Amino acid sequence: MSRTASRLVVVDVQDKLLAHIPVSETLVENCRRLIRGATILGVPVSATEQYPGGLGPTTAVLAELLGEIPEKLRFSCVESLDWAEDSPETRQPGQVVLCGIESHICVMQTALDLLSRGFRVYIPADAVASRHKSDWQIALRRLSDAGAVVLTTESVLFEWCEVAGTDEFREISRLVTGKDGP
Repeated sequence: MSRTASRLVVVDVQDKLLAHIPVSETLVENCRRLIRGATILGVPVSATEQYPGGLGPTTAVLAELLGEIPEKLRFSCVESLDWAEDSPETRQPGQVVLCGIESHICVMQTALDLLSRGFRVYIPADAVASRHKSDWQIALRRLSDAGAVVLTTESVLFEWCEVAGTDEFREISRLVTGKDGP
């Protein structure tokens, strides 16, 4: 995975959904790390909200780090991502890291749509979640079987970083150790 070929997509991390996610604090923190890391390393970031009229907005700690967040009704985010419909010949970048909720619904359907369009999809297992652990586990297994790469938030950040000894590396290191501030 390369930062110059990657995008990050934050899927539906909304407070009304988070209230039902047992690992919501970890999920939000890992999504925040991914967004901050992407920003440090120049990786484009997109986000979506599922039916915000009923489910409310993206949680504030993430929303303040994001630009415009399109709303959607389809479970897959692909139609809400203007870059995802580009032809394979003009599409840049071709790698997508997905984080958010719920693993077995919106994250999975987005990943499967992206895979069918020729994108390489990466799923940090510690930055996606579902209400039920079994849904999360089965979704990760199905996504892996479909060709997505399942890894961790820290793996994503250091793969994007690529080398040690740089200012970016030091910022990423602080990010993964939780010493990057509020």
